[in-house]
Amino acid sequence: MALTSAFTSFNLPVKNVDQSKAFFTGLGFELNPQFPENENSAAIVIGDNLQVMLINQAFFNTLTEKESVDTSKYAQMTIALAFESREKVDEIVNTAVSLGGKLHAEPEDHEFMYHWGFVDLDGHLWAINCMNTDAAQG
Repeated sequence: MALTSAFTSFNLPVKNVDQSKAFFTGLGFELNPQFPENENSAAIVIGDNLQVMLINQAFFNTLTEKESVDTSKYAQMTIALAFESREKVDEIVNTAVSLGGKLHAEPEDHEFMYHWGFVDLDGHLWAINCMNTDAAQG
């Protein structure tokens, strides 16, 4: 059997935990009640058994000896999420922009996948997708 994780959480450094928490809950995500929130962190559920920990930049820097990425200059990764429809993709991206995020490129329609994205308050790249499994198989 392939190696799989029972639960996945990834840490994102943020300038202001409260502002980032408001941004992501404004998009419709919920806080994970199993992880206590404080001035240094908040856990946002983004899928089944999947969360993002919003961690204050100063505290994040204590977790690693490496320098964190300056997101105004560099992209370290793109966080890709899939949703049920093109309309939902558009809604999420437009809401992100209304909450202070920025657009990341123009929408792309590849028939098997509709893709659009945004940049969050801290410069992290989010790819929002809708997969057409029938077109992908055909």
